[in-house]
Amino acid sequence: MILLSIRKWFVDHDFVEGVILLPDNLFYNTTAAGIIILLNRHKLPQRQGKIVLVNASQEFKKGRPKNYIPDESIRKIAQTFIKGQDIERFVKVITNEEAAKNDYNMSPSRYVDTSEKEDYRPIAKVLEELRELEGEAKKIDADLAKVFAQMGFK
Repeated sequence: MILLSIRKWFVDHDFVEGVILLPDNLFYNTTAAGIIILLNRHKLPQRQGKIVLVNASQEFKKGRPKNYIPDESIRKIAQTFIKGQDIERFVKVITNEEAAKNDYNMSPSRYVDTSEKEDYRPIAKVLEELRELEGEAKKIDADLAKVFAQMGFK
């Protein structure tokens, strides 16, 4: 309850400029993802009433023993945060009202889905392709049988 009231106070006073979700396993003593909360009492007029959420959880390279964020990914994160515009699967700009409707939850993973989209094809189309492939397989089998017959194999 205390965390909710703290989040509420910061959002209601329009001090949250953005939240950046970092990848898992960056820091010692924890494998959990890191998070950066950017606070600003003097937001630019175009940013007032808005919160920029960056889901940078996929921006890492495997390291031993810890993962790390490459320089080009750091630049990408910074530039997209500064730009402050929606980018599918990376950045979502929400309003303070939207945060309030979601119990002041400002976790980027709630608003930015990084999963690959599933590609569903109609079953009729899949069956048609299978029939075509079966026809091609029969033709190839017949051609192979002719080659083997010419070589003396039956």
